[in-house]
Amino acid sequence: MDLVYVAAGLVLLVFGGDALVRGAVSLALRLGIPALIVGLTVVAFGTSAPELIVSVNAALDGQAGIALGNVVGSNIVNILVILGLPALIATIHSSQIDTRRSYLVMLATTLLFIVLSFFGPLTWWHGLILLAGLALTLWDNIRQAQAHRASAEPELAGAEPFMPVWKITAFIVAGLVALGFGASLLVDGAVNIARSIGVSETVIGLTLVAIGTSLPELVTSVMAAFRKQADVAMGNVIGSNTFNILAILGITGLIAPMEVPSQILTFDNWVMLAASLLLVPFVFLRQDIGKVVGLGLMAAYGAYAVALVA
Repeated sequence: MDLVYVAAGLVLLVFGGDALVRGAVSLALRLGIPALIVGLTVVAFGTSAPELIVSVNAALDGQAGIALGNVVGSNIVNILVILGLPALIATIHSSQIDTRRSYLVMLATTLLFIVLSFFGPLTWWHGLILLAGLALTLWDNIRQAQAHRASAEPELAGAEPFMPVWKITAFIVAGLVALGFGASLLVDGAVNIARSIGVSETVIGLTLVAIGTSLPELVTSVMAAFRKQADVAMGNVIGSNTFNILAILGITGLIAPMEVPSQILTFDNWVMLAASLLLVPFVFLRQDIGKVVGLGLMAAYGAYAVALVA
């Protein structure tokens, strides 16, 4: 039954995240907010809603290992799997995009979290620091995007600027309800699985929960690879990793204190940093990510998962 809870929770999270994004984007456009701003804010928050709800729910239940493992594990999955798997399908053309600025922000964000981890438990003041970083990042992104507005105006999938109010309300309410129930089922099922097989809740958070909440990003990247647009995965991963730390842990820290598990302090944080540094040649030297590199990234995640279970 615990596996059923986890599976049902994941389905509800994916459905809820998609419904919330559609409703929120259509509402924002109906209110006259430019699509550019919506893409950088509303969509970013909406697509990270599963990770946010799971981490908040776990923190409130006293499951800090799952709350923190979800974010750290998701960031590791994003680099090693969500870049590795699409590269096996189609080459990720890093040479065609300039992600140096956003990558340095991601790296600084990762280092900031590692430093704050040693001043735990993570509480409201840690959350305020992370949210201040989020505000600066969003302001910088919007400023840059407005400076290149002609090429930066995004296409918002599923957006309907003239969607009826009742339909917008239905999407938002359905999304929030699905996210709430999905997070509860996923966390409860994951905790029970951890206890039944004798592994820590932190390990479950770093693997099962992290992979589950990263499914929307994985599906997006794989579909982009099939459409020969695999290079979009690089920007998505860098942005998602930055947002996971600044927004999800920032908000969660404000709501409930989280004791940082020693395993995350001594091992997983450094794996996350090492995975981030693996991107240096692809960001600064503009080397493409082909099948060999993709296979290497996937193998690295496999080794990491084995090390966690062992």
